[in-house]
Amino acid sequence: MNVGNQGEVGRWVQGLIIINISGFYESKYWRRLRKEVLKADKYECQVCKEKGFYTKANTVHHVNYVRLHPELALEKFYKNDDGVVKRNLISVCHLCHEVYCHPERMQKEKEEPLTVERW
Repeated sequence: MNVGNQGEVGRWVQGLIIINISGFYESKYWRRLRKEVLKADKYECQVCKEKGFYTKANTVHHVNYVRLHPELALEKFYKNDDGVVKRNLISVCHLCHEVYCHPERMQKEKEEPLTVERW
């Protein structure tokens, strides 16, 4: 596969997403790129760093979600609607990945009432 061809990569990733997205994250292409991004960021969480402190990064986050933009799944950068080049992959710690990158995962489950009465 020619990973430089965004259309072909997008179709490949889209196929994996339909079957099981973990196949993408286990691929040699993603593992290699993930390692490159972490190394380039010196294994530092970019969200924490922006706030003035340093935390070890152990996750690489897709700014453009893989499910919505499979054609960018293996791209370090992308152009926004104004043509400005921005980062698509950033190194983050686990906490920042959950809190800032995926806040929807942090929603509390609705607590069950202690009794049947709801007053």
